[in-house]
Parts: sequence; structure tokens; C-alpha cells
Amino acid sequence: MAHHDIVVIGASAGGVEALTRLVRDLPAGLPASLFVVCHFPASHRSVLPEILSRTGHLLATHAIDSEPFHPGHIYLAPPDYHLLLAEGQRMRVNRGPRENHHRPAVDPLFRSAAKFYGRRVIAVVLSGSLNDGAAGLLAVRAAGGIAVIQDPSDAKVSSMPTNAARIAGVDYSVPLDRLGSLLVQLTSQPFSSPGGSSMTDPIEKLPEMVDAVMSEQVRNERRGHVSVYTCPECGGALWQVDESQLVQFRCHVGHVYNGETLFEDQGSSLEAALWTAVRTFKERHLLAQQLAQQEKRRGDAAAAALYQEQAEQAERYGEAIQQYILSTPPPPQSGKG
Repeated sequence: MAHHDIVVIGASAGGVEALTRLVRDLPAGLPASLFVVCHFPASHRSVLPEILSRTGHLLATHAIDSEPFHPGHIYLAPPDYHLLLAEGQRMRVNRGPRENHHRPAVDPLFRSAAKFYGRRVIAVVLSGSLNDGAAGLLAVRAAGGIAVIQDPSDAKVSSMPTNAARIAGVDYSVPLDRLGSLLVQLTSQPFSSPGGSSMTDPIEKLPEMVDAVMSEQVRNERRGHVSVYTCPECGGALWQVDESQLVQFRCHVGHVYNGETLFEDQGSSLEAALWTAVRTFKERHLLAQQLAQQEKRRGDAAAAALYQEQAEQAERYGEAIQQYILSTPPPPQSGKG
């Protein structure tokens, strides 16, 4: 019979201590795979897999894109990468857009688990600030999975479990010293039908809606409605004027653009943004080299190599963007004099 063999865990501030305590109480041969997102600075090297592997009885590693996953193993999101679950017992690791300022974020992991593994999922929200994980927990419960939070009164930072409970509701709220035994109990419980879900993720529906609106814009069918464009002067939304003979826009504070003027301003804004990117990559290249030299003087060859690698990457990206700017041909002339 099928059982709860997918455990997804989200944590933030205070999460390392919580995870360390949790894995200490999990036995070798746990009949489930564990997937962990813990908010971590993008530019730092995470040693959390080593910490968890030393602490408990399960091997912990950073997840690798497209790799299969197995029971009795802990997979962690690498810094600055989202961790998602996919069909066929596989993981996806990517640098998709941040969610609520986080990459990795808890919600994408929880949503993907709910989508592909439904009732097989146990979602756990540990110590952390703000509310990452709440929307994902809502998806897990909608798909028939189990929602667990660390008792907020037991958490170092209580916001994440508190908000998860308030928004999504929970099936279990337990202190850390009972969480390990609870997961052992839940992962050993069979249920009568296989996992999987017909749940539709509302976030995943949005790209289709956005594509439809953009197609309407191209066909000039957004007259009298908010357009997909933003005002170059104030950054506000632009409404398209309801006029069939003229493409014209106005923002809510009163800036007005004909389509041709807006197009020219977009070009200027784009070039400025690209040069800003070039400057930022050059500065990042220099700063990474400076930090690499500092680490060499301290005798930390591994940290120095990491900074040097990031310096070289920044240099490549900056040169590629600059080459694009310099090689872009001038726009076609209208022929109007």
C-alpha cells in the first residue's frame, strides 16, 4: 500500500538549529525522501549537508538537477537555487525568479511536491521569519498531503510556522523534541489509494493568463484597459487610450505617450539598464578578486578559489553584455523627413 514517502521541509532564521535537532531523531533506513529549503545567503558556501550528515543517521547532500531521489536521503536546495520535485522521482534545481525575495524559497518546493506527489507528501514548516511556506502548505493540504509545523512557542523565530497555521491550517503542531518521532510514525502509515493529485496550482495558471493578455496587447485589443507596459517616468501602469486610430497611453499620474514615443523611451531605458549591468559586473569582478586575494592571505584556498570563479563569471557576463551593446545595429529609419 502507498504511504507518505515525500517529506518537504522549509526553514529560515533559526532553521539550522531546528534541522540539526530534527535529523538527530530520524532513524537510518527511514522509508521516505526528505527535501529541505533553508534560506541562505546566495554568495556563501553552505556546509549544511555536512552538518546534517554528521548529526544524524541519514546522508544529506545538495540536490542536483534532474537527478533521481531515493528514500533514506536528505536533499537540500543549494544557495541561490530553487529546489523543485518533478515526475518520475526526480528533482529540478534552477535559478528561477525569487519568490518573496528568496531563492531558494519554500513555496516552490511545496507546490511542486503537491502537484506531482499529492497525498504522499508531508510538508513541515520550521522556525523562520515572515511567511514563506504558507502558500505552499496550502497547496499540499489541497492535494491531500499532511501539514506539520514546529510549535511556534518552541521555535526560535515563530513567524513562519505561525503564518503557515493561520493561512493554510495544519494537521500537527509539535515541538522539535516530538517532531522526529511524528515523522517516523507518519511515514510508516499507509493509505488506501496511491498518491498523485489533480490539484491545479493557481501560480502555474498565471503564465497562460499573462500570455493571453500580451497577445491581446499585440492585437491592439487592450484599448480602454490597463496595458502590459509601464511608464518610463514614474514606473506606474499605463492604460491604453480607447482610440482605434492612434496607439496612445496614459499612466495614473498623467504622463502621456504616443506608441512611437514610448518605443523610443524604452530603447533609451534598455541601453541604460544594460550599461548599468556592465558596470555592476565589472565591480563584482574586481570585488571578487579582492576577496579572493584576502582569502589567499588567510590561507583558505577553497574560499579563494570560489571567489576567483565568481570573478571570472562576472567578467564573462559583463563582456558579453558590452559586446551586445556595441554590436547592436541602429534602428531602421522611417524615411520621414
